[in-house]
Amino acid sequence: MHVFYTPDINHNKALPEEEAAHAVRVLRLQPGDEVMITDGKGCFYRAEISASDKKRCMVHILEKQLQAPLWKNHIHLAVAPTKNMDRMEWLAEKATEIGLDEITFLDCRYSERKVIKTERIEKILVSAIKQSLKARMPILHGMTDFAQFVSQPFSGQKFIAHCYKNERKELKDIIQPGQDAVVLIGPEGDFSEEEVSLALSHGFTSISLGPSRLRTETAALVAVHTLNLFNY
Repeated sequence: MHVFYTPDINHNKALPEEEAAHAVRVLRLQPGDEVMITDGKGCFYRAEISASDKKRCMVHILEKQLQAPLWKNHIHLAVAPTKNMDRMEWLAEKATEIGLDEITFLDCRYSERKVIKTERIEKILVSAIKQSLKARMPILHGMTDFAQFVSQPFSGQKFIAHCYKNERKELKDIIQPGQDAVVLIGPEGDFSEEEVSLALSHGFTSISLGPSRLRTETAALVAVHTLNLFNY
């Protein structure tokens, strides 16, 4: 069954413009056809198309289904975006398919990119939750200053991945299942030593993601997968 994203389905029984165009013009769905809708807030809705034309698609809700959480904790990924946005778009898609709750883009000392437009990323997140049959849309934050981010209060465990040779622990060895977690992934040039020290002073733990040197997007995906895997 085709899945559509409609965040305000409880108040508006019309699919958003892009979703409606895909349903009517591409899939050629007609009144009477059944579809599945996600509100991105934890619920699926089995629905029937009640009316449609070239610009709109109305639905009638048949059944509301609450999706139980697919992992035990709140997973927050904070990552410095790469110069090549294709790699960040790939990361956003795959991390959402695996499962996380929040994404923040970090502005760091050695960041290759200082500005990011979130509109394209948001569309990728929508596509990814539909593809992976998730009823919850990850929260997306634009560029955020590193110092500002690490000084914010967080509940649960706080990790920073870096390549410096000071004491680091393997992420897989220190995860406490069920606890919320935030993990910081730096740019290709890594975090600066000052940034690592600042994070540690705010209660972050230095971690390693294994013996290989990983690209930013690979490290971020490994971290998300590890946190998700230990919290099924």
